[in-house]
Amino acid sequence: MTELVLTEPDPHMARRLEAKLAATPPAPPTEVVAAGAEALPFDDGSFDTVVSTLVLCSVEDLERTTAEIRRVLKPGGNLLLIEHVRDGDNPNRARWQDRLERPWGWVAAGCHPNRDTRAALAAAGFDVAALEPGELPKAGPIVRPTISGAAISL
Repeated sequence: MTELVLTEPDPHMARRLEAKLAATPPAPPTEVVAAGAEALPFDDGSFDTVVSTLVLCSVEDLERTTAEIRRVLKPGGNLLLIEHVRDGDNPNRARWQDRLERPWGWVAAGCHPNRDTRAALAAAGFDVAALEPGELPKAGPIVRPTISGAAISL
């Protein structure tokens, strides 16, 4: 059986999400779990796929979060993602990402635009070969660099 499990750490946002799902139910059975990414309340190897869209830039503890995602994925499972990352090609932009990280975080709900997310995923036990660098075209310069694709749980 296929199901969709959504996590949301903010209780207010979780209620809003549940209301939207009730108004327009998706096809698979869906559950909203109030939980942060650093401590997922699921058994080891519970999921075939985890999807993360602009989440890993804003979690408090990136290493703990990537380890949790790895833990709940089955071996060979996919982490599908698009995430803000530190610019690895433009040292000038990377310096600006470092300089503006703290004020940007105040404005953008804790976003850290200068994280090396690819390295954190590799350290947590993911094959990151299929992750592609990219840019968000309409984003500000410090949050424009991204990675996207599938990281495979080893």
